[in-house]
Amino acid sequence: MSRRSAARQGEDADFRDFALGRFDQLYRSACLLTGGDTHLAEDLVQETLARMHAIWRRTTWLPGITTGRRIDNPAAYAHSVLVRQFLTHRRRGSSTERPVGELPDLPAGSVGDSDLRLMLLNALARLSDRDRAVLVLRYWEDRSIEEAADILRSSSGSVRTQSHRALRRLRAQLGDHLDDLVTR
Repeated sequence: MSRRSAARQGEDADFRDFALGRFDQLYRSACLLTGGDTHLAEDLVQETLARMHAIWRRTTWLPGITTGRRIDNPAAYAHSVLVRQFLTHRRRGSSTERPVGELPDLPAGSVGDSDLRLMLLNALARLSDRDRAVLVLRYWEDRSIEEAADILRSSSGSVRTQSHRALRRLRAQLGDHLDDLVTR
């Protein structure tokens, strides 16, 4: 086995470990981005991992091989790829979603964890794709304003403004239930 073949097998094993270790977090973020569309979330994660595999050699230093720009944090880069894939998917209009009218009113009475989760997903789904991406990056993935701006290819001020406005829209939709979501 040549040195190059051995290096490639090592890279493949490293990528497998990376993909298995990051899949759940990427999938959860994708579910939030898509407003709970698990099929689209799976497609986005699959495309993200395929793109990551294509550039995997850039994420590590390999002796004697020049691969271009080094990616210092593959996990953060994968989340950037995921968000960009989502925004591209929405921008192209490749969604198969068809609006069917208003969502039903929430039932009266106490709200359980699963009801709160569904309420949050419905509220996120009503936001614009960009607002949803900003909220997921800032509050789900706990990214700084600068990191989110870099991922979204936007200015820090724009992300700050979008975060504020998206949270205001989310609060308007969730009403009193927002406190329940925050305290659980």
